[in-house]
Amino acid sequence: MKKLIFSFAILALVMVACQNNSEEAIPNQEAAVDMSDFYVYTSADDVSAKSSADAKNDKCASMKVLNQQLKDNPGLENRMFAIEKHTREYIAAKGSTQKGKPGGSGTPPPTPYVGTVNIPVYVHVIYSNSAQNISDSQINSQITVLNNDFNDTNYTDVPAEFRAVGANVDINFTLSASNIARHSNSTSSWGTNNSVKSAYPPVAGYLNFWVCNIGGGILGYAQFPGGSASTDGVVVGSEYFGVTSGAYGLGRTATHEVGHWLNLRHIWGDGRCQQDDFVTDTPSSDRANYGCPSYPTVHCQSNDMTMNYMDYTDDACMNMFTLGQNDRIRAIFASGGARESFVQ
Repeated sequence: MKKLIFSFAILALVMVACQNNSEEAIPNQEAAVDMSDFYVYTSADDVSAKSSADAKNDKCASMKVLNQQLKDNPGLENRMFAIEKHTREYIAAKGSTQKGKPGGSGTPPPTPYVGTVNIPVYVHVIYSNSAQNISDSQINSQITVLNNDFNDTNYTDVPAEFRAVGANVDINFTLSASNIARHSNSTSSWGTNNSVKSAYPPVAGYLNFWVCNIGGGILGYAQFPGGSASTDGVVVGSEYFGVTSGAYGLGRTATHEVGHWLNLRHIWGDGRCQQDDFVTDTPSSDRANYGCPSYPTVHCQSNDMTMNYMDYTDDACMNMFTLGQNDRIRAIFASGGARESFVQ
C-alpha cells in the first residue's frame, strides 16, 4: 500500500513539473490583466485637454480620426480592446521588476518581442502645385529622422529625472526609390476623412505615407492598429515631411504619427489627470505642451515629459521614447500582435 501511495505521489510531482515546463514554454500565455481603464473615444474638449483656444492648435488629428472610425465601424472598438489586452498580457508576462513612474528601481526586463524590426516604407506624394511635389532629398531626410529617433541610445539631452527610462526602440525604416509614387491632383486640401487614401490606396506590406496638403492647421494623422487595411498608414502635410524649416520642420511630425501607428497614445492620454496613455513610466498630465517648455513643467502633481515624441512640442524639443512606450510597441510585433507580419 505504501508503494502505491508513493507511486501516486511521484506521478503527481511529474504532472506538476510538466505543467510548469509547459507554462514556461509559452511566453505569451494569457496573463490576468486589468482592462477597466481602457478607453478609445475621446471628447472634443479632451483631444487637446486644454482651453478652447488651445484646442484650435490641435496639430495631430489621429484621435479625431479614430473617433470617426469608431462611429463608422462598430467592430473597431472590440478589435482595439483585443489588441490592448494582448499588449497588456505580454507586458504583464515579463515579470517586470521595474516600478511605476520615473525614478523607480529594478532592472528593466526584456521586451515582449526582442530583435530589430525592419519596416519597408512606401511614400505617396500628392500635389496640386510644385511646392507640394517635394523632392526625393526631402523624402529621404524623413527616413533618416525616423531611423535616428527610433534608434536613439543617448539621453544626456533630457532631464536627469527621465534619463533612466529612455528607450532605443530598435526599428529601422527602409525606402527604395521605386517606392515613391507621385500623383498630380487639383485637390487643394484633403482634410482628415481619409479621402486621400481612397484616391491612392495603400500598398500591402509597407508602412504607407501619404504626403499632401491636409489643411486646417493639421500637421498629420495616423491610423492605430486594428483599423481597416484599406486606410492603414500615416498622412503628413507636405511642409512637415522631412527636414524643412520652422518649428515643425525637423521631421518629428512623422515620428509622432508613426508612434500612433505603433499603438502609442498622446502622452497626456487625451484627457484629464485621471486618463492615462497606458504607459507606466510617463508622468500623468492633463494637456498637450507647445513650443519649448522649460523644465520642470508641472501638471497633475508631476513633471511633464515635454520632450517625449508623443507630446506637441516643437520638433527641436522632442527627443525620446520611454521603456514603457517601447514595451507597447514591441508587443504588437510579438506572436498574435497587430503588426506581427512585419517581423515574418
